[in-house]
Amino acid sequence: MQSLKQQAAEHAISFIRSGMVVGLGTGSTAIWATRGIAQRLQTGQLSDIVAIPTSAATDAEAKRLGIPLTTFEEHPVIDIAIDGADEVDPQLNVIKGGGGALLREKIVAQASKRLIIVVDESKPTPQLGTAWSVPVEVISFGWSLQQRFLEELGAEPTLRRDDAGNPFRTDHGNLILDCNFGPIAKPYALAQKIHSRTGIVEHGLFLDMVTDLIIAGADGVQHTRRGPLTMDH
Repeated sequence: MQSLKQQAAEHAISFIRSGMVVGLGTGSTAIWATRGIAQRLQTGQLSDIVAIPTSAATDAEAKRLGIPLTTFEEHPVIDIAIDGADEVDPQLNVIKGGGGALLREKIVAQASKRLIIVVDESKPTPQLGTAWSVPVEVISFGWSLQQRFLEELGAEPTLRRDDAGNPFRTDHGNLILDCNFGPIAKPYALAQKIHSRTGIVEHGLFLDMVTDLIIAGADGVQHTRRGPLTMDH
């Protein structure tokens, strides 16, 4: 599986050119892209790259690898962001947030001209919610009210916990409710309802944001582009 993740990330890196502003994703697939970019900077295949990481963990790894970092105040537009996903549907909509970085991931995604999602062949499903719960980030004050609200929308919400059994905290100190909706028939309507609620910071439905999907599987790497959809291998 790690080999497939690395293959998908390597394919995504091939679209990066010197001088670009790059968004660095979070998670076990996206980390391969961060490492690959660092390697190309070291060998001189890429130069003048600056990056914006989607989490504190990716920030630390990028610094360790010597990737120059920047901010949105200095570079408000990202040329290419490379990130992973927990689930992907045929329309290239995705669920993200399994690593807890959905807020920064979505900020980076909406600032990007091109969002390349890299996954292994286990992630595509016919409909979002088939295999993965929707992470919903909430502030800690009144979080149980948001849990009740999400139940009213048809979810089975579970408060995410860390390895020690304590409530998981995001980089911004918020909580996450993992919401099992089952297969989601109307993701756009659901996203709108979740967004309307005060106390909910963000949700893991990334709709109409992905420009490219790269899937690595036993048969090789498959690349799908949004728009006039083209498939190339």
